[in-house]
Order: sequence, then structure tokens, then C-alpha cells
Amino acid sequence: MYFHRHRPRAWAAAAFVVAASLVTTTLSPRAASADEHNGADCAVPGSVPPVSESLLPDPFTKLDGTRVSSKAEWECRRAEIHELAERSVYGEKPAPPDSVTGTVSSSDITVNVTDQGRSTSFSASVDLPSGSGPFPAVIVYGGFGADTDTIKAAGAAVISYDPFTVGAEGTSRNNKQGAFYDIYGSSSGTGLLMSWAWGTSRIIDVIEQSGGGVLRTDGTGVTGCSRYGKGAFVAGAFDQRIDLTMPVESGTGGVPAFRGIAQESGSQPLDSAYGEQPWLGDAFGSYTGDPSALPVDTHEIVGMIAPRGLFVMENPHVEWLGARSGSVAALGGAEVYKALGAEENISYSSDVQDGTHCATRSEWRGPLRQSIEAFLLGTGEAPGVFRISPGKAGDLSGWRNWRTPTLTGDGGEEPPGDEDPPGDEDPPGDEEPPGDGTGGVCTADYRTVNSWSGGFQGEVTVRNDSAGALDGWAVDMTLASGQSISNLWNGESTGTSGSVTVSNTPWNGTVAADSTVTFGFTATGDSSTEPGGITCSSP
Repeated sequence: MYFHRHRPRAWAAAAFVVAASLVTTTLSPRAASADEHNGADCAVPGSVPPVSESLLPDPFTKLDGTRVSSKAEWECRRAEIHELAERSVYGEKPAPPDSVTGTVSSSDITVNVTDQGRSTSFSASVDLPSGSGPFPAVIVYGGFGADTDTIKAAGAAVISYDPFTVGAEGTSRNNKQGAFYDIYGSSSGTGLLMSWAWGTSRIIDVIEQSGGGVLRTDGTGVTGCSRYGKGAFVAGAFDQRIDLTMPVESGTGGVPAFRGIAQESGSQPLDSAYGEQPWLGDAFGSYTGDPSALPVDTHEIVGMIAPRGLFVMENPHVEWLGARSGSVAALGGAEVYKALGAEENISYSSDVQDGTHCATRSEWRGPLRQSIEAFLLGTGEAPGVFRISPGKAGDLSGWRNWRTPTLTGDGGEEPPGDEDPPGDEDPPGDEEPPGDGTGGVCTADYRTVNSWSGGFQGEVTVRNDSAGALDGWAVDMTLASGQSISNLWNGESTGTSGSVTVSNTPWNGTVAADSTVTFGFTATGDSSTEPGGITCSSP
């Protein structure tokens, strides 16, 4: 049995009244832009076989067992992940409401929703940056998220959204309260995180139809820290109109992989996060003791955001937050970005000094501003950097047995940026990275992806130059004095300093003729001297 989810209704006529700083929007009947969920018309199986998988599920294998091979196919694969995540993790995000009305001014946004014969309303405040608008905007959950001073300095407005008005904490699962539950019932199986995402989408509805007099209709971000970081992450995944998603220290129920959390000592257990508040959907209770039965994991939720902007900020100093599992999920999700040719659009940072929960951190200001400029203003380049704390570095190679495909097709417009986060295979392109390593039937080329005070991120591309398939490979290189590898992905190394050999993992040793794979690493030390003596060999 197949069914279609969230089919958008046709737009009705909308009346706009624009006067000074106030825009009044009326929509009736109301439907979300198709961009809210581009795969709404994809057929998804009504039921799937039980799962028992200790590793991260393959984001590129469809429910019918075939693998995604093109960017066009990814849209419906994303719709499958969307549906499975609703069923097992978050609860349903309802189809677009019958009516949404509201106002946008320089100081606030009002939202009125009617659906299924019931009505509700809520509001959010607006804080504009200096200069003349209209401005892009970042929706900040609960007053805690990415640094609002930096957001405004970059040229974006701040929308302060109290998610508790839409889904209140401190309630039982059978008596949920707030604007969402006013319409869909206090016993709804949808958890608070998805109800908050629904509220975010309704704010965007009003902005989108306001005519752009105060806030731009084509540049919206979302951020939050801790529980609000969980909420921002879910909002970005379930509304494709959000151009930039910035979860901060989201912990269990946010970015960190559920399967990883179950094995990460000191992190908040799954049953604790499920029981602390009704953040997750009611159905998730069946998986708290056995996450291997989950049909999805959070690396795939990261992948749902691709190719849009994503900047994940994590705190490695608080064990409860599960930063190691967060890095695993981010690395796994980055493979979706890489497959779509949008590697530069995901950034991750957990290598920070200050351990205070939800503190403003100097290490995040630069990439935060770059992200806003690239994804909300359309200027500059995305930061495209992974800075993983050495003490909380997950190893993706131990969490997967699948390879990352190079998806064909144009896949639509991609935001700017030119730096690659870690990945598995190198999509075709016109530029070759620098290097002159040779050996056997393969070559190895190195490039520095990013650098910072006291460290850098490197990437090595292994190319098969022979007429037949490569069956295994090994790269030798020599790190300069003072350099030491702190984290490595998509390869297995002997040694971390001096002379180092990196060989293939079990899944990326076979390389077709004239094809490539990559491995990446972060290292401490001076980045001005590149690793030397790079050679590649194959058995």
C-alpha cells in the first residue's frame, strides 16, 4: 500500500495591505508553498519491514531496496526519510492548514491559524538590524541560540519565537497544550519538537505572503540552543523554505545519532530524553531500549537539510550533550551533501574552549557570519568547515557499511561556497587538487581544506588511473614536525605523526577505472607546511 503525504493545496488569492512598517496578510483557504516539502507527492510505502541494524542506515537505499543514483531521485528518497522520521521519531507534521492570516511589522509578527474547524493564534517579536530593509531573518527559539549580536551585525533581523506558546513543556503526553494542540488535540502523538517546527512554518507562511516590505521572503534561518537546538534542527529538516539551520548544543533528540547515544558513556540516555519532556513523538518510546530497530537515524535528518545551509555547533565539555555522537551524525549527513555536490554548505564546530552550556563562543562568530552572508544575504562564501574536538571525535568508518554515490543531474540551484567538508567520493569537476603523488596504479593528491590557529583540515583524493578496477589502496605521507592527526575519516591509519600510512576502509577499497575516493583528517600543528612524500599504491 502506498499513499501521498502532505499534498499542497492550491494557492488562493491573498490580499496585502502595506502601510509604513506594517504588513497585513490574509490567506483563506491557506496552503504552504510547495517548497515546504518538495517531495509531498512522492509515493511512500504505508508499511515497511522491521529493522535491526546496529550501524547507521544507508541514506541512499530506497525502501524498495534500490539505491539512489541521481539528484532527481534523491527528492523522493528524502520524502521516504521524512515519512519514516515522522512515524518513528517526531510524530506527524500535519498537512498545510486551511487558513493562515497574520501581520508583519518592524516589531512583531502575528499568526492566526484555522484548520479542521479549529482556530488558534500566537505571535513573535522582531528586532531589525541597522540599515534599510527588507531584511532576511533568523528565527531564534526561546531566546537561546546562535549569537544574536553577530546575526544582526551580519545584516539579518532576529525573530524571537517562544515555542512554548505552540507546544508547552511540563505537560503529560496525553494532555499536551499550546497552539498546535489547540487544533490537533491534546492527545496528539506529535511531540513538542515537531509542534514547534509547525509553528516556525506558520511564521514563514506569514512572512512569505507579506510582500517583503519589512522582512525578505527569500532568506530565513532558524537557530536554538539545548532543547531549542533540538527544535531548530527539526524545523530546518521539515521545512525546505528554511535557508540556514543552526542548532547549538542540541543533545539527545537533536543532532547526535540515536545509535551512538546508546553507546556513548555520560550522554543523556534515550529513555531520559523521551521522558524528560514530550519532545519526541509518542511512537519513539518503542525504540528507547533498542535504537537498532529505528528505520532512520539523525544523520539522515541532517541529509534532509541538504543542500541548504547547515551550521552545527556542539559543546564537547558537557558529557550529557553527546558531542561524539553529534560528530558521527554530522559526518554521516555530510555524505549526503557530498553526493549532491554541495559539500561546502555544511559546517560543524565542536573544537571550542569555553564549556559553559549555551555560551556565546568566539570560535563560532566567524563561520556564523559567513553562513548568514552566504545563505541569507547571497554574498560571500559558505564556511564549509569541520572543526571536531579531538576529545569528542566520532569515527564514521565504524558506523557504516555503505558507500556514498556520486549522484548525477543538476539537482537545482546550489548556494555559494567552495570548501569541502569530509566525504567519501569526489563528485566530478573541472578542477584537480594539487599534488604529485604516484605509486602503483593510483595517484594521491592532497589539499588543505581549512586552517585555524593551531590546526588544519586536510583531504586526500585517491584516483584510479588504470584501465581496471582498483582493489584496495594505501597512501603514504609524511607530516611536518609538530603536526599530528587528531581525527580521520574514510580511511584507516597507522600512526598519527611523522610517516603515516592511510589505507582503505572495507567499503571504499574498490575504485572503478578513472574514479576517485577521498579521505579526510583534522590535525594539530602549523598548516603552512603541507604533508610531503605523498604516494599511493595498490596490491
